[in-house]
Amino acid sequence: MSTKKRINVFRRKIMQGLTKNIGKSKAGLKANENIKIKKILISRPNHRLGNLLLLTPLVQEVAKTFPDSKIDLFVKGGATPIIYKNYGNINSYIQLPKKPFSSLGKYIKGWFQLKFRKYDLVINSNPGSSSGRLSVLATNSTYKFFGDHDEELSAKYPDYNHDAKKTIYNLRKFLTELGFPENNSEIPSLKIVLDQEELETGKANLQKIVQNDKKTICLFTNATGAKIYSEEWWDSFYDKLKTAFPDYNIIELLPVENISKLNFKIPNFYSTDIREMGGFLANCALFIAADNGVMHLASSVNVPTIGLFKVTDETMYKPYNDKSFSINTDNVDQDKVIDLIKTSL
Repeated sequence: MSTKKRINVFRRKIMQGLTKNIGKSKAGLKANENIKIKKILISRPNHRLGNLLLLTPLVQEVAKTFPDSKIDLFVKGGATPIIYKNYGNINSYIQLPKKPFSSLGKYIKGWFQLKFRKYDLVINSNPGSSSGRLSVLATNSTYKFFGDHDEELSAKYPDYNHDAKKTIYNLRKFLTELGFPENNSEIPSLKIVLDQEELETGKANLQKIVQNDKKTICLFTNATGAKIYSEEWWDSFYDKLKTAFPDYNIIELLPVENISKLNFKIPNFYSTDIREMGGFLANCALFIAADNGVMHLASSVNVPTIGLFKVTDETMYKPYNDKSFSINTDNVDQDKVIDLIKTSL
């Protein structure tokens, strides 16, 4: 582990220790059928693409529960307005800089904005986020939701542990305690709202590469840290995939670093535009990748997505729309992976 990573791990442990008791108590909540919730803040001060996409189900849930509300998002980095471009209830973004110490003035200004805006409800979207808990504590709001782990809900819902679902289950319980009706509807899937022009552009970009009418399987061979699969793994997997699906195009979506574990030997597409990538993926028949932000991007445009897992927790991060699933490659070999793909297609 690098020195930078050790520092970040140490920093997170310190912050979690300092904030673990913030917001534990819900004392003073009283059921009230006349509660009006119009102004809402959702806090997710994180810049990673995957984490911001995993927030989309909660934003959908809040917008559906309070259709006349205006939602502010407290986030980090510049990707959030791009992701939520076509979400109707979004009012504004409070954006912390991606690198706080490089833009200390903007970082401090972002936190101060929390004190000068009045909200009806503030939601910490991630119980494990120390900065999220602190941001909720800092706000001027009638109701503050911190979202602690709930053993009762964990026992009731098999998918409670998923990073995109836990806060929604917790929030629904919190709202019933305030007097709102119980909500047992299906948890929303990840979602980027693409417009027709973006979908058509994606289709045109794909057609330039394949130049045929066959369905397309798209691979993404990059990941971070121990989630990466080797060049040998991808070479072997691609050969098996090509043999098993001769009637499909097989292409690769390249990461921002413009690298390939397949050494660029198959047709590929490169873009640094999140929405352009989403439009491209939405026109594919299947997307296969290790656990990473682009896997969640594919899932968010409703393309059938297969997530390959070997170190991270599937129950927390697997793609979960009705056409997607995860595979633990420590438990199955590549032939079994191919069989599972055949079943999905």
